[in-house]
Amino acid sequence: MMRVPSRFCMAFTPEQLAGALRWRYATKSFQAGARIPSATWSALEDALVQSPSSYGLQPWKFLVIEDPSLRTTLKPHSWGQSQITDCSHLVVFLARRRIEEADLDRLIQATAEARGLNPEQLAPYRGMMANDLIQGPRSAVIDRWASNQVYIALGTFLTAAALLSVDTCPIEGFSPADYDRILNLETSLYRSCVVCAAGYRAPEDRYAALAKVRYSAADLIETR
Repeated sequence: MMRVPSRFCMAFTPEQLAGALRWRYATKSFQAGARIPSATWSALEDALVQSPSSYGLQPWKFLVIEDPSLRTTLKPHSWGQSQITDCSHLVVFLARRRIEEADLDRLIQATAEARGLNPEQLAPYRGMMANDLIQGPRSAVIDRWASNQVYIALGTFLTAAALLSVDTCPIEGFSPADYDRILNLETSLYRSCVVCAAGYRAPEDRYAALAKVRYSAADLIETR
């Protein structure tokens, strides 16, 4: 029987993972003033950095909005949701508006440095990315492709937060155009894609006690 290498023996058991995922919910009311400890937040930031993406291209940035006045300005453009101002940390997930040759060069250089390679050795990989994202049909829908990558990072963040007993609420109920204007992104290579509030649930949030509604594995998972 194949032995699992020790480096793959993680601190969380399958039962703990299942419990964390069942515990989390889209928190509607946060404890205003309850802050995520700095070490915990650093781990969550690292979860964002470690998120996977197609080609490893990482077509994103993550804006952490701490300024209370800036949050207050964003709130009316977020359907007036209290999570915007009451959460501990507010993250605006940004997606690249387009992919350029310089983006490919940046990844190739970083990969060569990390793995002790000559960038020329990675020329075929660079060519594959260029043929797909810049010259190929996908270039016409690169906006959607970049958004898809950002949602991978969001999923990583939500799961990591649940494992660390941090509450979250992913938010699509906002005006990206107004966020871009307020955050001075209108002429940037990045645009607002999705928002996530993180912190600790308020005791009075009735949604915390509601039964989670999920279809059964038999309904959702098919093995062929």
